[in-house]
Amino acid sequence: MRLLHTSDWHLGRSFHREDLLGAQARFVDTLVQTVRDERVDVVLVSGDVYDRALPPVDAVDLCDEALRRLAGSGARVVLISGNHDSARRLGFGADLIDSAGIHLRTSVATAGRPVLVDDPAGGSVVAVYAVPYLEPDVVKDELGCDERSHAAVLTAAMRRVRADLATRAGTRSVVLAHAFVTGGAVSDSERDISVGGVASAPLAAFDGVDYAALGHLHGQQRLSDRVRYSGSPVPFSFSEEHHTKAMLLVDLADRPGIAPHVDVLPAPVHRRLARVSGRLEDLLSADRWASVEDHFLQVTLTDPVRPREPMERLRRRFAHVLVLEFAPEGAAADPLSSYADRVRGRNDVELALDFLEHVRSPADDTERGLVCEAFEAVRLAAASR
Repeated sequence: MRLLHTSDWHLGRSFHREDLLGAQARFVDTLVQTVRDERVDVVLVSGDVYDRALPPVDAVDLCDEALRRLAGSGARVVLISGNHDSARRLGFGADLIDSAGIHLRTSVATAGRPVLVDDPAGGSVVAVYAVPYLEPDVVKDELGCDERSHAAVLTAAMRRVRADLATRAGTRSVVLAHAFVTGGAVSDSERDISVGGVASAPLAAFDGVDYAALGHLHGQQRLSDRVRYSGSPVPFSFSEEHHTKAMLLVDLADRPGIAPHVDVLPAPVHRRLARVSGRLEDLLSADRWASVEDHFLQVTLTDPVRPREPMERLRRRFAHVLVLEFAPEGAAADPLSSYADRVRGRNDVELALDFLEHVRSPADDTERGLVCEAFEAVRLAAASR
């Protein structure tokens, strides 16, 4: 059986205020054509279909178009909600559209109830288990978890998967999950999902299944022969400059227990990214920068004295400069100019506590607890929308 693994469409998201809907529509065209050309049986969409819980109308229209075209191709679609999606809104009407071959799975209650797919080539049936993004505080009681962590709730959900699979002798198994799994490489564009400072879940949670199709991290990557991230189809930060955006074509073996064969199929490139650094006059005149003239650019100017009208002058040669920073040669480190570096990789709680220390003094234990509670309240409110 042939699967196509994709995730993290983030429909409705922009790139430093540049509209990406056209790029995302091109990806949908490529996705549908690939399904037809490669005779894909099942399309796996591993969460973050939208960029926010209340997506704009044009993003909803594009998602509707994508699902209608995929249904028309004859392929089945299994789609889960991610941490950016509203599970309730994305899952609306799920029972009604199952008959169209579009299987929306946005609730932990269905994690142990697979979508069963017959193999047109005559192999054994494939059980596709869908584990949406699990917010620990929202689902831990339903899953019977005493511990409040991503590791605990994902492990508990996978116990349900394995319990059901144990009743299906000879069945091949696929799991979709939206999570940060230990060993994955992050970029600057994923939303922090840490609880109590811990965001990751163990790779061992997926032991016993033939393929795990992961979403959440935006770089395409292999964690094991059976566990992979497809990554996002378009970039959302300059940290993804060297990513190869792709879909994963997965051929399952004809019986369970054998690792699948996976081909990486590049996604269409809307516009390449580059980060460049140098003095303004050199950037405007040197031939070596010609290759990035049509790229989206993040520019760092190193002139000792800040030039006049730098953005306007840069855009005469580079039409798509999106970010402009200054790092004067020989200047002492300026904490304000390196703010992006200082906050990179730090979660919301750490940033709030840093701010409190900056304007007053370090937080005591009670204040730290209050800050953590405030952010958890916001997270829970967003997860319940």
